[in-house]
Amino acid sequence: MKILQVVTLFSPDAAYGGPIRVALNQSRALQDSGHEVTIAAGMRGYDVTPTSEQGIALKLFPARTLIPKIGYAGIGAPAMLRWLRTHLRDFDVVHIHLARDLVTLPVAKLALAQGVPVLAQTHGMIDETDKLLAKPLDAALTVPVLKRARTVFYLTERERADLLAVVGSNDVNLVELNNGIPDVDHPAPQPSTGRPEVLYLARLQARKRPQVFVAAARAILDSGIEASFSIVGPDEGEAAAVNQMIESSGHHDAIRYEGPLPFDKSAARFQRASVYVLPSVDEPFPMSVLEAMAAGLPVVVTDTCGLAPLIREGRCGLVIDDAVESLTAAVTSLLEDPSGAADMGARAREVVRERLGMSSVRRVLETQYAR
Repeated sequence: MKILQVVTLFSPDAAYGGPIRVALNQSRALQDSGHEVTIAAGMRGYDVTPTSEQGIALKLFPARTLIPKIGYAGIGAPAMLRWLRTHLRDFDVVHIHLARDLVTLPVAKLALAQGVPVLAQTHGMIDETDKLLAKPLDAALTVPVLKRARTVFYLTERERADLLAVVGSNDVNLVELNNGIPDVDHPAPQPSTGRPEVLYLARLQARKRPQVFVAAARAILDSGIEASFSIVGPDEGEAAAVNQMIESSGHHDAIRYEGPLPFDKSAARFQRASVYVLPSVDEPFPMSVLEAMAAGLPVVVTDTCGLAPLIREGRCGLVIDDAVESLTAAVTSLLEDPSGAADMGARAREVVRERLGMSSVRRVLETQYAR
């Protein structure tokens, strides 16, 4: 089967985050099963446009800001649409990682107009909203695409409810699909010979709350606990405040912002850490947490994270409310009990291996594509 996956944006610093990682993991699993997969996306930041990533063929097109000051929602890739008008019918299905933006929605509309089967995966990015631009966009593009897509994949029951609310009816074929981790044996983290490291690896975005991570780090270090705290990821408006907090903390030797990391470097970066923290709220199914678990790290997430029930059930991390004090206490407890933290990390690896491998994801995809 010839499959086209469409994502909003590729960049060297992996700025678009989770949907890119999901598309790459899915594509590799499908390709390993004998399918021919291409990923198409807008792109920024490359000196030389790549034609492949992790063995997957790429078709990347310059991303342009069509509507300023609204982030990813305002970018488009007109050259992609021109290419697709000629090449869409070369593919059996089009799997679109759909957001309210001017890259993926026009692609979906074009594919539907040409009669190519469309499957949409929204990653929690299409929810009820009162933003002024969302209403006309939903009426013109989002709702018609969701209704006419052969399948719309959702991650959590909350996302399912949001999608039904946006559509305004049950007239949409919703299928649950987890994010997954490639079916490989990730090596266990090596015991640290120095300070244990607490890692935040995600976009520096307000909802992900990197400033809360820094505040908790400062409190822990002020209490006399010896540890290092590392922030890794592309900036989406929070880096200046984070750096200012680090400078004023009195612990700039133990708290540091490393900047972004390419797609293929995250697994090795997790191996160097002792604990992984994602303090964001309303996070549907974060790939960074899955990758940390696969690397054998105990994880700390908030109770609005879609993975919170799994983490609680598997006893592979700590689930907290959104207060800085709760994060401080949770991380402190893990640093003070390294043996217990290591046991949580070992259980995290097993949970990922047994329940979140790509083989089950591939089966769902192949079943829906075959329809």
